[in-house]
Amino acid sequence: MRGKLIAIMGTNASGKSGLGVQLAVRYGGEVVSADSRQVFRRLDLGSGKITRSEMRGVPHHLIDVCEPGDFFSMADFQRLAYDAIDSVLERGRVPFLAGGTGLYVDAVIDGYELSDRAPDLKLREHLETFDTPALYEMLKARLPDTDIDPKNRNRVMRAIERIEADDYHPGKHTPRYEVLKIGVSWPREELKKRIDERLERRLQQGMVQEVQSLLDDGVSVEFLMKLGLEYRYLTRYLKGELGYDQMIEELGNAIKKFAKRQMTWFRREENLHWLDMAGDPEAQAAALIDVFLKA
Repeated sequence: MRGKLIAIMGTNASGKSGLGVQLAVRYGGEVVSADSRQVFRRLDLGSGKITRSEMRGVPHHLIDVCEPGDFFSMADFQRLAYDAIDSVLERGRVPFLAGGTGLYVDAVIDGYELSDRAPDLKLREHLETFDTPALYEMLKARLPDTDIDPKNRNRVMRAIERIEADDYHPGKHTPRYEVLKIGVSWPREELKKRIDERLERRLQQGMVQEVQSLLDDGVSVEFLMKLGLEYRYLTRYLKGELGYDQMIEELGNAIKKFAKRQMTWFRREENLHWLDMAGDPEAQAAALIDVFLKA
C-alpha cells in the first residue's frame, strides 16, 4: 500500500508555508519544502524562507541542503524529497509537501522518471552561446512534439542536453504516493496587496544586504541572475543597472507576473482542492485531510 502525502501548493505570498506548519502541528506531521531556491543556504529573505520561529518546532526538510552556486537539479530534489517523505512515513508521521515550484511538486506527486546524471559542461557552454529562441528551435528539430515552454531557457537547454546524452524519457510517470492536493491562493487584487506588503517587509529586514553579502563572498552574478526575481533585480540594483525605486517597481511587477504563471500551472492540476483563504483555511483543509487519512 502506498504511503499518503499531503501537498500544499500555491503562489508567492499566498500563505502556504504558514498553513503547512499549522496543519503539521495539528496532525503530528513534518514539512518537505518544494522551492527551487530554498534548497540553497544563505538565500533566506530573497527566497521567502521560513524562519525557525515560524516553524513552531515542526521539522522541515529540503531547506539549506546545498551551497549557493552548486549544481542542483530537479532529479536531485526528487531524490532527496523521496528520502525525506519515506523517512517521515516510516516514523508514523504525516508528510506535507509545501511549495510553489510547480515542477518540483509535480516531480514528486506524479512520480516523474528522472535522471540524476550531471550535465555535460562542454555542451552547456556551447548551448549558452545561443539565445532562447534558437535553443528552442534546436529542441523542436530533435523533439517536434515537445510541450516545454519555449521561453523557459533552463528547461529547453536541459532537454537538449538529455537528448544528446540519450537520457530523455518524457511522459514517463510512476506515482509513489497517494496524494491529497490542497491549493492556496487569494483573489487577484488581494494577492497583489500581499505581494507588495511582503516585498516591503523583506526589504526592511535586510534583503538588499543579503544579496550584497553573497556578492561580497564570491557568489557569481550569473548564478544570482539565474535565480530570477528578487536575486536578479537586487543584483542589477547593486551593480548600478537600476535605481532603488525603479528596482522595487520592476521587481514587484515581476513577482506578480510570476504569481500569475504559478496559478496557471496549478490550475492544470487534477483533483486540486482550493481553499477559501478569506474564511478558515485550516478548518477547510482539516476536513479534507480527515477524510483522506481515514480512507
